[in-house]
Amino acid sequence: MDENVIFALLLTLFAGLATGIGSLLSLLTSRTNTKFLSVALGFSAGVMIYVSLVEIFVKAKDALVVELGATNGYWMTIVGFFGGMIFIAAIDRLLPKLGNPHEVKSVEDMDVEPSNAEYTKLMKMGVFTALAVGIHNFPEGIATFMSALQDPNLGIAIAIAVAIHNIPEGIAVAVPIYYATGSRKKAFKLSFLSGLAEPIGAFLAYLILMPYLNGVMFGVVFAAVAGIMVFVSLDGLLPAAKKYDEAHSSIYGVIAGMMVMAISLVLLA
Repeated sequence: MDENVIFALLLTLFAGLATGIGSLLSLLTSRTNTKFLSVALGFSAGVMIYVSLVEIFVKAKDALVVELGATNGYWMTIVGFFGGMIFIAAIDRLLPKLGNPHEVKSVEDMDVEPSNAEYTKLMKMGVFTALAVGIHNFPEGIATFMSALQDPNLGIAIAIAVAIHNIPEGIAVAVPIYYATGSRKKAFKLSFLSGLAEPIGAFLAYLILMPYLNGVMFGVVFAAVAGIMVFVSLDGLLPAAKKYDEAHSSIYGVIAGMMVMAISLVLLA
């Protein structure tokens, strides 16, 4: 395993473990700064949308045009892009409907002594949310890994954006489990484990895709990565950012994320 692969895997591990950071924030603080959360989620969405459409999609198209020609290469890029969206949308549809996985509550918003019925409901919500987060993190791990493998600097930017949006997912997993069990340790453990789906997805991508990674395979996968990241941003990050919005803070976060990503791509070129 060469250094580039190890670096890409470590980036996905970093991004995935951000769910644990979210868990710690929810369990060690009494209130959540929702204004900051709105800006952070918007920033993450801005980074992911900009880099997907301006950088990743273009790299995928260039690779496929070289292999298949201008017209066929462009069409295959489009197929890969929307195929990635359909893939992540299908995962989203198949998951149990447990509300917004980015929904954040402060510890003061819930009863610290749930009844037996509430205990069961909260525990079920926490476990299924952890499952949902884990499944969602799987393709994100592939996206981060493939991006870092192609361009380490691009991989770092994507890993940071993914990590930011994994933080509220960790909160969503930890809070109901904590109030169901009264155990911070159990809540943190399950939240932490849900984030491990990201590096697992990356490692499976390495085992399955690497032997077949020619120009066409790279282009299609990279286009799908762009589609996945745009869908996650539009379906998850932006609605969650607007939920906690104050005075257009989420859109300012989006613009800031795009600007930072644009400047960093120029500086790293």
